[in-house]
Formats: sequence, structure tokens, C-alpha cells
Amino acid sequence: MLTEVWPFVEQRHGAGQRVVLIRLVGRVGSGSRPLGATMAVASDGGWTGSVSGGCVEGALLGEARSVLDGAPPRLTAISPGADLMPWEPAPACTGELTVLICPAPTGNVYTAIGAALATRCPLAVGVALEPPFRWSTAAGRDGLPAGEKHFVEELHPDPTLLVVGATDLAVTLAALAAPIGYRVVVVDPRPTYAQSERIPAAEDVICAWPDDFLATRTLGVRDAVLVLTHDPRIDDRAIRAALTGSAGYIGVLGSRHTHAQRLARLAGTPGLHRLTGPAGLDLGAGSLAQTALSMLAEVVAVGNQRAGGRLCCGEGRIRAVETARLNPVA
Repeated sequence: MLTEVWPFVEQRHGAGQRVVLIRLVGRVGSGSRPLGATMAVASDGGWTGSVSGGCVEGALLGEARSVLDGAPPRLTAISPGADLMPWEPAPACTGELTVLICPAPTGNVYTAIGAALATRCPLAVGVALEPPFRWSTAAGRDGLPAGEKHFVEELHPDPTLLVVGATDLAVTLAALAAPIGYRVVVVDPRPTYAQSERIPAAEDVICAWPDDFLATRTLGVRDAVLVLTHDPRIDDRAIRAALTGSAGYIGVLGSRHTHAQRLARLAGTPGLHRLTGPAGLDLGAGSLAQTALSMLAEVVAVGNQRAGGRLCCGEGRIRAVETARLNPVA
């Protein structure tokens, strides 16, 4: 995805280097990465990203470097293991990949992408699938140029993970959640807890009662709330306030016995059936890090409308959708 490689693009651009992007824009058969997966290759030889599980990246690096050396951009098909001899074992990935190899956008498109990511504003980014492979941006995909076949990536603001309680568990949760695309906000009414230096991975640490904070913020279905203080004076206020909103997931720390007591205290609260407790998947978690992993895994599973079971025991698609943001359009 553009978001995965864009920091690299900006860093190399700032150093005066040229960058070529390799983007997965089509596939026949299976593959380990979704449409829109992107590699970025710089003129100094550095690169980042992937379009497969590692089967084709080596060959594509050579093609990208040829474009850096002056060869024309191209739309090309590549099959993992296509150059193997008949007796050699085939790679695990068997799909034919269609990739676009072209220079990274510059000028107004480059500026618009950077600004959208920095300010978390929605943006549709299109690249034509015919020479000269022009880039374009618009507030939505309907605003992109008509009459050409485009591959479109729709950039959306990161979902918010609101954590109630600036505890040690919150520190670990934030460290895990930020890299996978969550904007982590921590709220705690206790001044000795609500200190930003304690949770460096959080975007914001706010000293406030959670219900007062939620009265000023709107959470959407892509957002999640985790309540961690284990203090009913704080937790119950947070839960009641969160249940009045539209967060797609609301979970709370505690044992089954503690949660039963909590449900008894909150009996009659509108929307109580939406509360998940104890929060997390059944990983047998013992340490703080394992507990944070368990809770965050459930947040992701619920967000993707999955039960969170073992992949080896399932039969459906591994990814919940091919991608929610990428749409080849004509």
C-alpha cells in the first residue's frame, strides 16, 4: 500500500533521489499480498515493501532499476517460478501477478498524498494503467479523471483505539496498535497516570474523565474502546459513555467473575449487549505483552467481522476482503 512505503518515498525525495514504485494492480490465482501492495526502489539502491511473499521481489528490483536508468514505465505480468526448470520445485505462490512499474508521483500529487497522510484526510489516489501512467488525486474516486482505466487507492484516516486507563498494559497496547494502523488515544482522570512520557507510542494522553472526553468526541464503527483501569469508578463511567456512541468494539479488562459483577452493576444500561468482557482472544495470555496481543487481536478480528479462530481450522478466505480501499475502475 502507498501508506506502507510513503515514509521511504518522502525520505528519499527529501534527499534528492528518484524513486520508482512497483504496485500490484491485478492477480490471477492465489497470492500472499492484497491488490495495492507496493514496493519502492530508490536511485541509491535502497528499497522497501513487497508485492508477494518474497517470490518475485528479486526479479522486480531489476526491472525497477531499469526504469530508474531511463527505461519506460511499464505494466507487466510476472509469475512466481516462471523461470524455473521443469524439475525444480515451484514456489508456494502460484498466481500470475500484474504489476505497474513507474516513477513515484511528484508535484501536486506528491504534495496531496503527503498532506492527506499527515492530516488524516480522505483522499483518492489514481494512477492510469495506460502510458504515460498519469497520477491524479481527488477527494473521492468519483472526482478522478474519466475516460481512462485507473487503479485507485482510497486513503482513509486511521481508526482510533481509545484506551481508558494509562496503565502498564496501555503502554504495551499502544506499542502494538500504532504500527498496525491505529491512532491510539489514552484517557485517564488520574494525573499521576496520565503522563505522555509513560506511553510514547500513543498519539495523545489526556487527563480527563472518560465520559467527559467522550462527550466531546465522536467515534465511528471503525473505532474501538478498551477499558483497562479495573476501577469501577472510572470503568463504569467509560462504559456507559462508550455505549452511547457508535464504536465498533467496546471491551473491558477483567476476569469472568469481575465482569459478572460489572454487568450486574450496569444492568439496564442501553446497549449493554455490545460490551465485550473479558476482552481478548483465548491465547492463554500470561504476560502484559501477551494480554495486549490477545485484546488487540480481538479488536482486529471484530473489525474484520471474524471470529478469531485458527486459520488452519478454517476454510474461507484468509483476508476478510481483498481490500477495502483499492478498486480498479474504468
